Amino acid sequence: MSKYIMALDAGTTSNRAIIFDKNGQVIAKAQKEFTQIFPKPGWVEHDPTEIWSTQLGVATEAMAKLNIEAKDLAATGITNQRETTIIWDKNTGLPVYNAIVWQCRRTADMTDSLRYKRLAEFFRKKTGLVLDPYFSATKIRWILDNIEDGQKRAEKGDLLFGTVDTWLIWKLTKGRVHVTDPSNASRTMLYNIHQNKWDQEILDLLNIPRSILPEIKNTSEVYGFTSEDYFGGKIAIGSSCGDQQAALFGQTCFEKGDAKNTYGTGAFLLMNTGENPIDTEKGLITTLAWMIDGKPTYALEGSIFVAGSSVQWLRDSLRIIDSAQDSEYMATRVDDTDGVYFVPAFTGLGAPYWDPYARGALVGLTRGTNKYHIVRATLESQAYLSNDVLEIMAKEAGLKINSIKVDGGASANNFLMGFQADISQHEVERPKVLETTALGASYLAGLAVGFWKDLDDIKNNWILDQRYKPKMGMDERNNKYSKWKEAIKRSLNWAKEN
Repeated sequence: MSKYIMALDAGTTSNRAIIFDKNGQVIAKAQKEFTQIFPKPGWVEHDPTEIWSTQLGVATEAMAKLNIEAKDLAATGITNQRETTIIWDKNTGLPVYNAIVWQCRRTADMTDSLRYKRLAEFFRKKTGLVLDPYFSATKIRWILDNIEDGQKRAEKGDLLFGTVDTWLIWKLTKGRVHVTDPSNASRTMLYNIHQNKWDQEILDLLNIPRSILPEIKNTSEVYGFTSEDYFGGKIAIGSSCGDQQAALFGQTCFEKGDAKNTYGTGAFLLMNTGENPIDTEKGLITTLAWMIDGKPTYALEGSIFVAGSSVQWLRDSLRIIDSAQDSEYMATRVDDTDGVYFVPAFTGLGAPYWDPYARGALVGLTRGTNKYHIVRATLESQAYLSNDVLEIMAKEAGLKINSIKVDGGASANNFLMGFQADISQHEVERPKVLETTALGASYLAGLAVGFWKDLDDIKNNWILDQRYKPKMGMDERNNKYSKWKEAIKRSLNWAKEN
């Protein structure tokens, strides 16, 4: 009997492999960062071959740490950075261009053009998404336009497209399986969330050949098996799930109204809205959370482009902290930010502003401002941006949010979690196991092979680590939040050419 499940967690700055037991506990893990490529301001790329090699490497390393073989794993599940776009040659297996990362803003002019043609509502009604460079569709169009004979090769059937999950599954199966799931497909801006299929009208509008797209399967389903060459035996590939939906599943947010916030490179708030998509016009995204046995579960989502990466900026660019962990200590060296606010709009702003031309702003500086104020303002910005989304989410869904489940690297920061509770005026709950993205992929893969029998079996694994309750008075909270809104105004539309 196989004792473990392995999650392949393909993130934005690193790839990880995490092995879980039946209780949802981490047994072994390995992680490796990969290169971030910035060809021009606002452009972000990855090398797809490096994504693949590091993911394979950490999977082998995690198994080696436990000294286990392929037969000891009931299945592997994949969770991934979403929207990131890879196109490769079907015959050679080689990428035709670097992966264009979800953060990349190069297609802002393209989405502007579609907006000027009054197509924003057309896309939103079909896909649940706003017109923004964030999503895959315009990235696909850009690659086909910017490689030699791109359109011709695509129409001939020589090219394949995939988000990172599709690329990894294709590589793991040595080109035998070209699939994705609705949680990833619904982030491409090519997927009809009401009909649950690729939308031919959109494909025709953008002149994207249907033949390059992967087949859409359930989020929890055995798609195929890894090649024996990689792990010395076959391992069932039992799930594919976008990272934020996987975190929602890993946090056992199975009921309507359950919400979570993941603090990673960006921050992502999702609320389970049940079997029906909620139509929203307030800057949120309507997305597929997952599909199991052909039944879709939907979510409302607010995407914050820069969260943890702002702390990396403090470390790597400003060099005022030595490690991300230092930020908590430094933030508590001062009683407040002394009126300093930081808007981390390095690559524009996501929900609810959706301004690709916004840029970072540090406001309220005085001669008395020091590095502790700037560190604290950077952490606080994550809570402010999250609350911008939470307020609209509760209103649009018509649901009361009783608490927010949190995960991701920065959820270990007690200062930030306490401030999040104060600004949102909601209880914040952190689980014992913070690896909820990988855990969600594991749960979904485990369900596909019977490792866990049902959702109740999984729900029993969730254990509270710490609960943060609001402590700040409402007058203070409202004053801070109104100043934050003023800071936001100063960052909007900054990079727009006159």
